[in-house]
Amino acid sequence: MTIPYELEQTGKERVRHVRSIWNGAISFGLVSIPIKLVNATESHSIAFRQIHTEDNGRIRYRKVCELEDREVSQAEIGKGYEDADGSIIPISDDDLSHLPIPTARTIEIVAFVPADRIDPLQMGAAYYLAAGGAPAAKPYTLLREALKRSNKVAIAKYALRGRERLGMLRVVGEAIAMHGLLWPDEVRAPEGVAPDTDVTIRDKELDLADALMDTLGEVDLEDLHDEYREALEEVIAAKTSGEAPPEAPAPATGGKVLDLMAALENSVRAARESRGVDTPAAEAEVRSLPQGRSAPKETGGKKSTKAAAKKTAPARKSTSKATAGTKKTASAKSTSKSTAKSAATTKKTAAKKTVSRKRSA
Repeated sequence: MTIPYELEQTGKERVRHVRSIWNGAISFGLVSIPIKLVNATESHSIAFRQIHTEDNGRIRYRKVCELEDREVSQAEIGKGYEDADGSIIPISDDDLSHLPIPTARTIEIVAFVPADRIDPLQMGAAYYLAAGGAPAAKPYTLLREALKRSNKVAIAKYALRGRERLGMLRVVGEAIAMHGLLWPDEVRAPEGVAPDTDVTIRDKELDLADALMDTLGEVDLEDLHDEYREALEEVIAAKTSGEAPPEAPAPATGGKVLDLMAALENSVRAARESRGVDTPAAEAEVRSLPQGRSAPKETGGKKSTKAAAKKTAPARKSTSKATAGTKKTASAKSTSKSTAKSAATTKKTAAKKTVSRKRSA
């Protein structure tokens, strides 16, 4: 969900303000903390429009009243509940704002529990709770510090967009964040998901799986990024500048994994090589693990490649004089191609920046 922003011009600077989507209070026993609810996440996905493929015309949807058979404006549209007999019962915003529940404008804390009691399957949208003015600063800070010291999260009930919801309050930095939670009966049991056949895992296979996990190690989540979005921006930028879209890389070739042990061994070896720890000691460690079918070594291939390179070396010397006369012509052509490529790259970069600016707006 994208955070709605208002940009205001103040002198030479542009000030960015986060607009709240809900105003109310946190009920903490007899303590009431005025707060504003703002989105804690934003979407960077590229949005597409539906078009008519023959002429690129936009496809739009019109809202039509089926009784009068005419298009109606947004101001004429309200909410209604369809009864079992098909009749419509109108429900106004005023009806929803006066629901007989205490959470209509209050985030009511009902319990404090350890964080590991919350099933991640229940977690949904994330929000920040901003203190609503100076009077709310002290009770807001009190709740924040109490959550920090207890190492617990607060379970709360609140109403938003026409329904009562469950939430979890926790501390993020110096702010209080709230995660929307599904009600327990909204989470399905994982029946029929796991394999329905008995599978025996040997200790040797677990040892290699542990070694692979240790080798891959941890990752800084800040280093992860959306490669799909970046590739999509390149495609849009290329088409905008009149170039052919970049081609997808060839898919990795591979068949069925017939030998799980060999696959695990190769995976451990490849992971260590990618992290620059492919040392004799690391190789010895892989060999010291319980072995399955031994993986093929790659040293022979490297030696044969070097030998082939030595054999072909004289041939390159014999052709060096023949190619010397064409160096000037090739250099001139290379300069011409480089200039054209530079101009195309500049055009493509400008198109990509345009796509990025439209997405940010």
